[in-house]
Amino acid sequence: MPSDSVPDLASIEVARLLLAALQSHGVRDVVICPGSRSAPLAYALAEAEAAGTIRLHVRIDERGAGFTALGLSLASGAPVPVVTTSGTAVGELLPSVMEANHVGARLLVVSADRPTELHGTGANQTTNQVDLFGAHVRGSVTIPAGTNPDSLVAAALASARGSAAVAPGPVQINVAFRDPLVPVPGDKLPDFGANVTHPPVALEPGADLGWRNHTPGAERRTVVVAGHGAGSEAEDFARTLGLPLFAEPSSNARFGPNAIGPYRTLLAKHLGRIERVVLFGRPTLSRPVGMLLGSPDIESALWSPAPAPWFERGRRREKNISDPAALVEFAGVAPEGWLEKWQRLGRQAGETIKASIAANGVLNGPVVAREVWELSRGNLVLGSSNVIRDADLCGRPAEKAAARVYANRGLAGIDGTVATATGIAQARGGRKTTLLVGDVTFLHDVGGLLIGEGEHEPEMDVVILNDAGGAIFSTLEHGAVEESGRYANAVERLFATPHRVRIQPLAAAYGWEYLAVNTVEELRSVLQTPGTRRLIEVAVPRRGLRAMHAGITAQINELGWPEAR
Repeated sequence: MPSDSVPDLASIEVARLLLAALQSHGVRDVVICPGSRSAPLAYALAEAEAAGTIRLHVRIDERGAGFTALGLSLASGAPVPVVTTSGTAVGELLPSVMEANHVGARLLVVSADRPTELHGTGANQTTNQVDLFGAHVRGSVTIPAGTNPDSLVAAALASARGSAAVAPGPVQINVAFRDPLVPVPGDKLPDFGANVTHPPVALEPGADLGWRNHTPGAERRTVVVAGHGAGSEAEDFARTLGLPLFAEPSSNARFGPNAIGPYRTLLAKHLGRIERVVLFGRPTLSRPVGMLLGSPDIESALWSPAPAPWFERGRRREKNISDPAALVEFAGVAPEGWLEKWQRLGRQAGETIKASIAANGVLNGPVVAREVWELSRGNLVLGSSNVIRDADLCGRPAEKAAARVYANRGLAGIDGTVATATGIAQARGGRKTTLLVGDVTFLHDVGGLLIGEGEHEPEMDVVILNDAGGAIFSTLEHGAVEESGRYANAVERLFATPHRVRIQPLAAAYGWEYLAVNTVEELRSVLQTPGTRRLIEVAVPRRGLRAMHAGITAQINELGWPEAR
């Protein structure tokens, strides 16, 4: 059957040109899964790896590969391709593409495709891959078989970088390959630079916005909320203006003297004292913060110097401010004692929480989260559901940030958490990575533990809070339904999804060291002992969690507003 494109270039040459174009745009790490149609890219990548210009990561599961590439991009700040063969392999990337879309990560889907003449013929592993990810990518290009990919790759990478009107994000590069899919006779890996790997790409330091150079407005009872991805500039803003800082764990602003650790427990009673809110990043965790930002009696502003991937202009009530002087003027001058009173309340609430979570003398989620938060260095990755909320409740703000904190909060799901953490661990060379997850999150992505023979091994601890099911639903309204008995065991079965999976055999199967801890002292000792790839299981009870949180809320609600000294 005649083709609609002239095969000027062999597939292997197209693959080499495509890879060279990617490298010219800052690509240094590539994740690839095995496949036949993507073979030209595999050979081109093998050549680049041997020459020492690319770090190659091989994964057998496309879903996990996508999240590994996402983690690499999040931690390095660079664009990272994930390469797949044709067919369902491409569809497996949708979850990671969706997450990348909402966090603005430059995940590059490089999907191999069949040439045009094979579409619509029933050819094996052939489907319509063009624009497969729809609204979840910033752009999608298709490279016909045998054509030079340079201009189309450049267009795709430009879309991934974003613009003054569009946030950065993922793109798809769909490239068709026609047989033959292998190098020509006489081609071989280069002899020079074998086994040399490119150094990881470092994150750029945050810009100095010079808040001190601007004049505050009128006296206002203002607080600063730092949501996911806010960064250290939120802490600097709060410190400069002397304002209380309510920082989520993955904001990377939860440090310094202005950070109020147990802020969310204080909002129920003291929300009415707040006059204005300045928001950095995306708030994702707590309903009290949602009530604060949604209150019609409280004015709020969102620091938005660039397009954000998580909201559309005009869809949120906050005033969008992109000028540092305007933000300082909006925040105003704090009344005398405003920060000090929040700090005193924070210390009192912290003592209440500390006593409450240790009352029964056994390990539980908040205790484990507190210890992991306190002892983690390098990279800390927090799973969704309860563990990140436990860290938010009990993670004491340090004087300076001790670890770079990551979490998949774009869509706040549990998918791909282990694989994302392995990507983060690979990108930040020389930095230990600690992942704290619940058992359901861990089991959902257990395949992320598979690091193939000869692959780069991350220095990584996976701390698994195992309560034999999903505990978060008991702390939500579903817990009240369960306590009522009106639906028998439906909540336990359909939401908690109880299981009897044994973690130790899984560790052995995937080649990870296994450790079980039963006390706080054992957990502290393990976390401070070096290790390469370790699964640390902490078995905890699930019952009583709702009552413990209700007790904490009741006690903190009894704390009165501090009097002036």
